[in-house]
Amino acid sequence: MATERLLPEVERGAVRRITVIGEDVLHRRLRPVTEAAFGSAELARLVDDMFATNHAAHGAGLAANQVDVDLQLFVWDMEDDWGVRHTGHIANPVLDEEPVPGRRLIEENEGCLSVPGPYRTVPRADRAVVRGHDKDGAPLVVEGRGYFARCLQHETDHLHGRLYVDRLTKRERRDALREMAELKDGVFARRAETAARLGK
Repeated sequence: MATERLLPEVERGAVRRITVIGEDVLHRRLRPVTEAAFGSAELARLVDDMFATNHAAHGAGLAANQVDVDLQLFVWDMEDDWGVRHTGHIANPVLDEEPVPGRRLIEENEGCLSVPGPYRTVPRADRAVVRGHDKDGAPLVVEGRGYFARCLQHETDHLHGRLYVDRLTKRERRDALREMAELKDGVFARRAETAARLGK
């Protein structure tokens, strides 16, 4: 079996506990990363830890409140619909609002590391642009289409205290949470196995 090639951030980072729906930090707007925090060792370490945690959990992206940190920051490491890998991080992201006539919504399955187990159909725009800064404070503009656009929108939602299940009907949400209760132990066990394999 080929040796897994890890991102440098994953190799440096530690795996943290992922918060689960119902925890306060997941359900409120997060604080912006301040000017003083940009370029700090603490922020760099958080980014590394988020990449490692996302990797161990087999995620596409991870927001800071999913590792119990009250900051507007998320990371991503995923393949889009065309097999192109996207990796990166962004602080204080603002999602461009696409004019309604030009917006195309795609309905596809979506899951969340903080809602372990279930997937549900959620409509999202097929193109997304987020503007923010990297961990050193340099301006960033990130554009995604298809699944990558979905990831950018999903993670931006997290920073506003919103989960994908909040976009479902009451019945769909109830069913998803019931399914999560049945599946979460298996999900947690798989994550722990991956973290152990990584030596984290």
